Amino acid sequence: MSKIGFIGLGLMGGAMVGRLQDQGHELVVLGNRDRTYIDQAIARGATEVGTARDVAEACEIVMLCMGTSDQVEGRMLGDEGVIAGLASGATVIDFGTSLPASTKALGVQVAAAGGAYLDAPLGRTPAHAVDGLLNIMCSGDKAAFDKVKPVLEDLGENVFHLGALGSGHTIKLINNFFGMTVANAMAEAFAMADVQGVDRQGLYDVMSAGPLHSGMMDFVKGYGVDGDPAQLAFAIKNAAKDVGYYAQMAEDAGVNSVMSTSTLHALSTARDEGRGDDMVSQMVDFYAEKLKP
Repeated sequence: MSKIGFIGLGLMGGAMVGRLQDQGHELVVLGNRDRTYIDQAIARGATEVGTARDVAEACEIVMLCMGTSDQVEGRMLGDEGVIAGLASGATVIDFGTSLPASTKALGVQVAAAGGAYLDAPLGRTPAHAVDGLLNIMCSGDKAAFDKVKPVLEDLGENVFHLGALGSGHTIKLINNFFGMTVANAMAEAFAMADVQGVDRQGLYDVMSAGPLHSGMMDFVKGYGVDGDPAQLAFAIKNAAKDVGYYAQMAEDAGVNSVMSTSTLHALSTARDEGRGDDMVSQMVDFYAEKLKP
């Protein structure tokens, strides 16, 4: 079993660490503001250290599950960062949803330190992580991927290698842009039904009977009709971040996204108006408020 360092024990990261411990791996963890999953990991035998450099010095595999590219860079760079403590031949894996340009730049620095950097954004939920059923969209050096694939398979039901470094983050951002655009379109559709005086359930019945039917439609219907926001357990603030990264990725490539503009504006406005911690399906309420006659 590999000795694994893990940075970012939030809801998803904590579930992943629990799964790795279930599979017999030895864990070294970095402290988190929320001690919930840190303390659980330590109670099961994990070792806590004080800096990201300490994590890297102790482990052959370092995993990060952070919220933003800035947070990843903050743990990777500097005198107390992962790269400063990286052993030759070590592998660093970023499970977050990061900007591809940042990922590629970090990859150059990790390689210069003698290691390999993989981006491996995740699909599915923390509940899937508990049982090792994540979708893992990995990219980067194929030899490094093959080396850590058995560990990734302890975490994921579907483990993909998608090509050169940054490809995983690119595909994840395209995926999330598409999903959040569909979710927002469905949310506005329910709000427009209210304006026009037609029944939301009736609208859903017609739309879902044809080629428009999708899982995302069902998630938004879960709140818009059934009142359950948890079917799409993804916060508006996180959706705004991901769609913003998608737009930034396009800009970095020298193009401007057309379709993401409205989605990003709506999500950002909802976040700035205090709805950031609401789930994306609750954008139905945002649109209902905006479409009031």
